[in-house]
Amino acid sequence: MQIFHYQPPALPWLDIRYRDRDLIVISKPSGLLSNPGRAPETHDCALTRLQRLYPDTLLVHRLDCATSGIMVFARNKKAESNLKTQFQDRHTEKLYIAEVAGIVVPDEGEIDLPLGADKLNPPWQQVDIEGKSALTRFKVLERRQDSTLLQLMPLTGRTHQLRVHMLALGHPILGDDFYGQDTPFADTTVELARPRLCLHAQSLSLSHPYNGKPLQFVSRHPFSGS
Repeated sequence: MQIFHYQPPALPWLDIRYRDRDLIVISKPSGLLSNPGRAPETHDCALTRLQRLYPDTLLVHRLDCATSGIMVFARNKKAESNLKTQFQDRHTEKLYIAEVAGIVVPDEGEIDLPLGADKLNPPWQQVDIEGKSALTRFKVLERRQDSTLLQLMPLTGRTHQLRVHMLALGHPILGDDFYGQDTPFADTTVELARPRLCLHAQSLSLSHPYNGKPLQFVSRHPFSGS
């Protein structure tokens, strides 16, 4: 995704939630890239900030620039391999919190729609019957005046999965200036604009790459009701 006027937040510069000899866990702020892009101005990112303090830091997974929340990094090749395998084999559990446009009627459900690249409009993704399988479970946490706070659990890890799935459901994530612009959605006239994308990786559960101990890391979502 091309990023215009990239101005990563200076505060918090790094919000480290856990660190040992094998891994580092941070809560990434919205607006900070997970790893560098090609342009020189994108060098400032979560990975390079950590590497300034801990040069052995290795990238394991990514969050979209606009998404905030829990990220884990490895500190050696063995831990990197182990953690990447856990993500690839779906042995991790990721819970996101999103505020979406409109009132989601069912208390819970799942979205089972395959996704693929929009070849005419890269890097957009879209529902594609010939794409890769993608499954997201959702649960309503709070219905507000013209929006809904949801817990989202992606059981697959497709690019922009949560954003495209919620758009397909008719309830785009508020503040999504990538997929949400000029998009009709169900049962509401609420303005989509927000200061940021209302998507936050609130918790991540995995096994420690060295001793196999179950670990869970939590970063409270910032989308409090008015």
